[in-house]
Amino acid sequence: MPRDEEKRMMTDYYGLELKFCTPGGDLAVTEGSEIAGYASLFGLADQGGDVVQPGAYGAGLARLVAKGGRVKMLWQHDPAQPIGVWDEIREDERGLWVKGRLLPEIARAREAAALISAGAIDGLSIGYRTVAAEKDGQGRRLLTELELWEVSVVTFPMLPQARVGAKGEVPGADDLRDLAAAFADAARMLADR
Repeated sequence: MPRDEEKRMMTDYYGLELKFCTPGGDLAVTEGSEIAGYASLFGLADQGGDVVQPGAYGAGLARLVAKGGRVKMLWQHDPAQPIGVWDEIREDERGLWVKGRLLPEIARAREAAALISAGAIDGLSIGYRTVAAEKDGQGRRLLTELELWEVSVVTFPMLPQARVGAKGEVPGADDLRDLAAAFADAARMLADR
């Protein structure tokens, strides 16, 4: 099934909303595969005019955990391309903070790590279903309860401030360039097979 058709199916069948916007930020990979940062920030209007309210994720995350489910880590909102796992997802006073691992056994995750390290990818974006919302006086949608399905590593997040910031020590620029070059060499070798 083509990727655009899969995304359309996710939106149509599951009622998910996906967010994209302009690039910018400081996405980084540390300790080989760990990424962490804010996937959503409270009180800021995104490119579509939506504003997530504090506490919007709490009930949905509690329901998901009670069912034994997990929020998925996807590549560019593509349900056919999981690239890792989110080990920690929590709300704080600022927004929705996530911490997870890109899985090096997955080719797309290795590519994502190389792209992040090179600065080509620098965003996070959420896939969710709105449970409760209201309009404010400016016509913006205030999202008060959301059912979070996935957090994707993306090129264009809808909320420009939704970025991954590395946790732990950040490798030196030379180390990151070497890692990106190694991934590029491996990809060329596989393509030549």
